[in-house]
Amino acid sequence: MGIIQPIILGLVQGLGEFLPISSSGHLIVTSWLFQWQDQGLAFDVALHWGTLVAVVIYFRHEILALAKGFLASLIPSRQNIRGDLNQRLAWLIVLASIPAAIAGKLFEEQVATVLRSPVTVIITLSVGALIIFAVDRWGSKLKQLTELTWKNALMIGLAQAISIIPGVSRSGATIMAGLGLGLTREQAARFSFLLSAPIILGAGLLELPAIFDEPNLNSVLIGFFSAAIFGFIAIHFLLKYVATRSFAIFAWYRLGLATLVLIVYLWR
Repeated sequence: MGIIQPIILGLVQGLGEFLPISSSGHLIVTSWLFQWQDQGLAFDVALHWGTLVAVVIYFRHEILALAKGFLASLIPSRQNIRGDLNQRLAWLIVLASIPAAIAGKLFEEQVATVLRSPVTVIITLSVGALIIFAVDRWGSKLKQLTELTWKNALMIGLAQAISIIPGVSRSGATIMAGLGLGLTREQAARFSFLLSAPIILGAGLLELPAIFDEPNLNSVLIGFFSAAIFGFIAIHFLLKYVATRSFAIFAWYRLGLATLVLIVYLWR
């Protein structure tokens, strides 16, 4: 695979996982445009572990507090899910993770085969762009995470489940769901990033054995570190960016990429 390809794919995964532009869609399009062969399961797993590392490092203090809150909620004498924000938020994340876990299990084969095509990505990028325009314009953007309800968390989880379709974007779907439910842009993005950790971890653990069967570990490691570095950058950038700006630029980018892919698809 060389050096350049894993670096580029790691960059695509790292940026695409946390910006609302779809990592899976970009990986499909990138390999298709450059006519690269499928990089294999081990490499895909390494990319996801890289983005998980980015989340854990960036939100290490919040994740530690949530982990402590979750453990405390399991002890009757310390349980205070209604009054303790970390306990409550930890269980909201657990609840919101369930739909995607179920969807991934039920539709794993279809996602890996039937839906893994440039045509799917063209459609989902375009539809997602229109949704971003609409929700970002008309969402109230007033709520904090302290006001997130169980029903809200489940709806965000359902949006995450839909994002298993390439091109939808996990972060885009969950952030837009949060905005649609009234969260501020920054709070919606923060919940989306925290929510990514369990689902990435679960998928990574299921496929972890594939890494040990990979003969070309150098490419796997390069992809892992590339995804981790650019994932960290993407998280930091987006949280700073949306504090003062809208998501419109990402909608325009999605439409531009969809148009480019359509042109190349028709030309080929």
